[in-house]
Amino acid sequence: MITFLLGIAGLVLGYVIYGAVVDKIFKPSSTFKTPAMKKDADGVDFVPMNWKKVMLIQFISIAGTGPIFGAIAGALWGPVAYLWIIFGCIFAGAVHDYFSGMLSVRSNGGSVSEVVGKYLGNVPRNIMRVFSIVLLILVGAVFTTTPALIFDDVIASPGAGVHTNFYFIAIAVIIVYYIIATITPINKIIGRIYPAFGILLTFTGVAIFLMLFVRGYMVGAPELVLRNVHPAGTMIFPFLFITIACGAISGFHATQSPLMARCIRNEKEGRKVFYGSMILEGFIAMIWAAAAMTFFANREGGLVAALPAPNVVTQVSLGLLGPIIGTIVIIGVMFFPITSGDTAFRAARLILADSFKFSQKPILNRFILAIPLFVIGIILCLPFVDFDILWRYFAWSNQSLATIVLWAAAAYLAKTGKSYWIALIPATFMTTVVVSFIMIAPIGFRLPYMAGVIGGIVAAAALFVVFVYFVVIKQRGTLIEEERRLLEEGSKETA
Repeated sequence: MITFLLGIAGLVLGYVIYGAVVDKIFKPSSTFKTPAMKKDADGVDFVPMNWKKVMLIQFISIAGTGPIFGAIAGALWGPVAYLWIIFGCIFAGAVHDYFSGMLSVRSNGGSVSEVVGKYLGNVPRNIMRVFSIVLLILVGAVFTTTPALIFDDVIASPGAGVHTNFYFIAIAVIIVYYIIATITPINKIIGRIYPAFGILLTFTGVAIFLMLFVRGYMVGAPELVLRNVHPAGTMIFPFLFITIACGAISGFHATQSPLMARCIRNEKEGRKVFYGSMILEGFIAMIWAAAAMTFFANREGGLVAALPAPNVVTQVSLGLLGPIIGTIVIIGVMFFPITSGDTAFRAARLILADSFKFSQKPILNRFILAIPLFVIGIILCLPFVDFDILWRYFAWSNQSLATIVLWAAAAYLAKTGKSYWIALIPATFMTTVVVSFIMIAPIGFRLPYMAGVIGGIVAAAALFVVFVYFVVIKQRGTLIEEERRLLEEGSKETA
């Protein structure tokens, strides 16, 4: 219990102290006109909204079921998972989300690929265009099939690997909704409904948190130990750092932050919207990790027997909250993926629009870009597609995207003469994680453990040296004057 409570306190202090440090280094301007407040805002994707609403939309869009399912899987490693959630969230994830949002604001709402290209060059830009669109279609397809499978199981209980007509009906309904939500102005559906889902996700976390203490599950909860307690003996590094993404750091967030960068009214809101939403997601991950570790502690088979994660959610929700509130939580978990699915397709549409400089104000233009994305997404949802194979690569791809964004943030900070260490250190660490993982994992090169870890360290060290020489030494401060002019001109523009 002490480890858990210290972790919760750490997240609060992380936002208050380190969040303020990051914000101070970036230096948001209260007079710079954000994309939503400019005269050419299109009223479709560039729409000014209240920061509280924007923060809740950002929160539910980046979260979905990520900080729930990921934290449950990570709980197999025991309380060491808390450490990754706490330190990953404060020093990596929230920094990543903050800069992916704020650099988008400074780039007129540019998508993640455009932001990366601006600070790392055209080759990374083009790689990120393809990489991020593929990732987003994959996310959109997963967050279509997940609620459809749950719905099919609840209504028909067909059994593992079997689909009834209810599955296809659910797929059709969800896709139709996605198309409508992706095409319409962001304030019409997402802006009105998603803040409520953000509140519901927060409520479910608080309810589980309180009942863990009221029902006595936190009494005698496992404390941090300096050994690997994973039941299968799976190594902590790098596997824990890939398993828990949402709640610690997730590249998917870098595709979502530009959506809200097009909606905030003032740069001073950035810390609350981007850094704050990630910290809030960290709280949700901490709570579900604690629930997974404690609720099944005295049951036969423990957490392993209770998996997979949706079953854990069902047992924990009904066991702690009772049939009425517990059912509400379960229904919420069924719908949370949808809030990330439609914003995934929306982000993919905007990445294409930015890539081809294709205005999205005419509704026909939105359909032209969105329909091909949905066609691919629908194909991936069909039963003959072995989605498990594709999904195994998602976790690694997701963390790889986050790593690239951190390198881009470090480059921006160095080139504008600011303290680049706040992004360079997590970028270097995450490089070690993703390279080590792909070298060791069954989906990768399957090298011996130590060879893979050493390979990850060498790759990270090499990139660190390259960055210091080509960016810090050769280009430090080269964008100071450009940013000064940008802020000066942006402050003069009136809506």
